[in-house]
Amino acid sequence: MERDDWSIQEIARLAGTTSRTLRHYDDIGLLPPSRIAPNGYRHYDGQALVRLQRILLLRELGLGLPQIAEVLERERGEASALETHLALLREEQTRLARQIASIESTITALRGGENLMAENMFDGFDHTQYKEEVEDRWGKKAYADSDRWWRGMTDAERADWQQRVSDLGRDWIAAAESGIDPASAEAQDVARRHVEWLTGVPGTPAAVPGGDVKAYVIGLGEMYVADPRFGANYATSSGGTHGAEFVRDALRIYAEANL
Repeated sequence: MERDDWSIQEIARLAGTTSRTLRHYDDIGLLPPSRIAPNGYRHYDGQALVRLQRILLLRELGLGLPQIAEVLERERGEASALETHLALLREEQTRLARQIASIESTITALRGGENLMAENMFDGFDHTQYKEEVEDRWGKKAYADSDRWWRGMTDAERADWQQRVSDLGRDWIAAAESGIDPASAEAQDVARRHVEWLTGVPGTPAAVPGGDVKAYVIGLGEMYVADPRFGANYATSSGGTHGAEFVRDALRIYAEANL
């Protein structure tokens, strides 16, 4: 017979989590067990396993438990929701595979003393992936200006810019994990660098003369928390949205005081 009942210990082992976590998910109404055995142990059926799979996928995207609950409530069709998530994962898998191949090629060239192939070095680094979203938020001119700026860069300038982004992400995560206050001098210095970076990108409200830089910076901070695609850039080892929330709070404090 096909099995459709697993104990909490079995599910914890299979999912790479803990019984304590599963009990917490039950306590907050996120993943109730399918039945409670006479000995008091929680048991789960196939439908519960599908729900747990979706919870873990959303956790990996950086969503907090309250946000996950909202997503699960909004998207009740399990199969269609997983199909959407699968498509996103495959897109990310393809992009990462291209980046890996690009970096491996660069490493091989550097170690072998070969000439770098500039046309291959940035494969997978697609600056156009948010084109529609940028146009919806800030207009077609904003995207056109930033796209023209990006394409006008030399390969070395693009590499420097990407390194700057990487350094910011690394320093934000280190600050969030260190436990310092978002209002501390250290955090505010990273916030200053972040704002300087934003104001250097043509087409954004932060770079337009007379633009509302303060509202733009604060709004971006909120988006880092609300949108897991951006929040993932600031994910700490503890998971969830802690890192993005730290960035949001530090940027808001900096904007209120300086912009």
